[in-house]
Amino acid sequence: MRFLAALLLFTFSVALPYPVLADVAGADEIGSIKNFQYKTALQSSQSAIGSKLDNYLLTDHKGRSVRLSDFSGKPLVLSLIYTSCYHICPMTTRHLKKVVEKAREALGKNSFSVALVGFDVQFDNPQAMISYAKKQGVENADWFLLSADSDTIDALSKQLGFMFFTSPNGFDHIVQASVIDAEGVLYTQVYGEVFETPLLVEPLKDLVLGRPKPGQTLLDELVDKVRFFCTTYDPSRDGYHFDYSLFIGVAIGATIILLGLTFVVIELLKGRRLKNS
Repeated sequence: MRFLAALLLFTFSVALPYPVLADVAGADEIGSIKNFQYKTALQSSQSAIGSKLDNYLLTDHKGRSVRLSDFSGKPLVLSLIYTSCYHICPMTTRHLKKVVEKAREALGKNSFSVALVGFDVQFDNPQAMISYAKKQGVENADWFLLSADSDTIDALSKQLGFMFFTSPNGFDHIVQASVIDAEGVLYTQVYGEVFETPLLVEPLKDLVLGRPKPGQTLLDELVDKVRFFCTTYDPSRDGYHFDYSLFIGVAIGATIILLGLTFVVIELLKGRRLKNS
């Protein structure tokens, strides 16, 4: 009965957002049964944040070689999946697609890249990645569908803090999307099959609009700052929009300050004229 209860708890827990898994009572015991310890996985994932990723060589869905450095210059959202997964990975990918669409709507279609990497090196070849993408509706979503050899997957997953182990049902693995900045540094992790929209969009917003870009003019930087502060999340429709009221409020405040300073200067000039006369 104890084993059955533990097995049932594991079955339901894999569908929860990852930070919840780390706090599930008995998670270590379940992890030992399934050869996967969730607290250890979360610690590994979190400790990877801030690391600079090596320039790994991967293969895209057309069989072409792709380097991680090819993604430099703008943020990258990277999700590791295995194509034979029948529940967790498909649900994760479909939800990620919805959030990515909202992020692109708010930040710009080409403001960041998205890549799926198949970590099951025995089966996740370019053809399998294409088939998986079609099933999840992302074959035309302008995503990169990548695979690699065993050594590359092992090294990349280690740098990303992504832990996975074989199990009777395929693989036990942490459910995470990694956000990588324009210089190839792991910026943050987003956990869970289904997660709140701002958990992914806010870090992308910071990377896309909140940081100055090489060669960017002062005017372009100012425009990005305005977009950064005025692009806000609307929970009622679970989406982002440009809040003109914030911009108008800032403009009104600046106008009032400018008028106030102008009045003070005029009064000072009047006072000097009266004194001199």
